[in-house]
Amino acid sequence: MAIKKTSKEEILQESIKLFKTKGYYNCSMANIAEACGLIKGSIYHYFKSKDEIGIESLKYIHNYFVENIFAVAYQTNLSDLEKIKLFVKKTDDYFLNSEGGCLLGNLALEIGSENLEFKEIIKLYFSAWEDAITKIVENRYSKTEAINIAKEYVALTQGAIMMMNLYENPQNYLKVGEKLISLI
Repeated sequence: MAIKKTSKEEILQESIKLFKTKGYYNCSMANIAEACGLIKGSIYHYFKSKDEIGIESLKYIHNYFVENIFAVAYQTNLSDLEKIKLFVKKTDDYFLNSEGGCLLGNLALEIGSENLEFKEIIKLYFSAWEDAITKIVENRYSKTEAINIAKEYVALTQGAIMMMNLYENPQNYLKVGEKLISLI
């Protein structure tokens, strides 16, 4: 196999794809190296272990959502309706163009109860998602109602992602975002 130069980010991106499509336990360091065009030992120049890659992958996705999707909720130049429409659009763009579903949702089910470090990162992600939605809808609903709407939307989205991937049909997934927009 030819050896090529790569970066930590490229390794994370390939790892994320593999973890989402193969599962965490079914993915080896050799699989990651092969996907990156590297020999297995080369991965260890960037990461000490598969768990480190897993943790960094979770943080990578979390940071992406914080910067590109959750940030919409805190923009002061948009109305709440504009925020929720943009929030849903960006969320849809990500999940409709991302094979394998939600990395954090997948790993929450696969290893969340076994790996406490993974579990804490995953909980931070879902809490940030709920906080962002709460921020958008709290002008229209009481704080308690806004929190409940946010929790419901995140849960519905995760379930809809699973069903979309299972049936290879985005129709019901898209209805979840439409429902959220209709609440504003």
